[in-house]
Amino acid sequence: MNDPQNRERAFDFLPLNERECKPRKAGITEIRGPYYTAMGIRYLEDLLETMGAYVDILKFAGGSFALMPKKVLREMINLCHGNNVEVSTGGFIERVLAWGAAMVDRYIEECKAVGFDIVEVSAGFITLPFDDILRLVEKVQRAGLKAKPEIGIQFGAGGATKAEELAAEGTKSPQWAIKQAKRLLEAGAYLIMIESEGITENVSPWRREVVAEFIDKLGIENLMFEAADPEVFSWYIKDYGPEVNLFVDHSQIVQLECLRSGLWGTKSSWGRVLTYKKS
Repeated sequence: MNDPQNRERAFDFLPLNERECKPRKAGITEIRGPYYTAMGIRYLEDLLETMGAYVDILKFAGGSFALMPKKVLREMINLCHGNNVEVSTGGFIERVLAWGAAMVDRYIEECKAVGFDIVEVSAGFITLPFDDILRLVEKVQRAGLKAKPEIGIQFGAGGATKAEELAAEGTKSPQWAIKQAKRLLEAGAYLIMIESEGITENVSPWRREVVAEFIDKLGIENLMFEAADPEVFSWYIKDYGPEVNLFVDHSQIVQLECLRSGLWGTKSSWGRVLTYKKS
């Protein structure tokens, strides 16, 4: 059916690419919440009232939730849940790790208490033994939360680090990243978040072959790609179809869904994005 929430869509006589109803297993869209710009309950209400059918996950980036009043945070999380949107911590756990194991335990407990659904497990700025990452994933899952590990090939990725600094850090082996991701999926990880830096961000030319290798070895359904740039998410959809899982900024949800639905596009994507569903 054309409307993924069975609402009365405006101009419903215009055909759109069919989308699964939520909770979706393909074509998942995660949007960034407060970080580069503030986001409060009223803005979020407007966003979900108009585009909530196309949002699957809201991510609080950079530990932004730790700056907010707890009452407001809980209201935002409850609003998401009322619109069938899950809520993720973002990769803040790597900052918590610097304060010790007891703080990690308390952090995970508080994530569950305030209503988070997903804890992203990242180590972009730190060097952490892989078995420790596995233990973190297992701890998150024992708490009844979904673990979403982040995997990438760029040392020092995250936090809008400058391209020159990243180039000096160097990159990791894609094959090693794939081996890690396989073990994380075997351990029950919800999805693998693919960090964009070193692949489509702060690198020229893009490492398209790395994306292809990840998809070939891990399965597109197990991956979510960071693509917070219109040129990047347009490329993912043109090359891998409208059901690729993508993470974008909250300001980009309309543009992304116009591409997924085949409603609109740039010169290179106009009329190219199609689906075929058996009746």
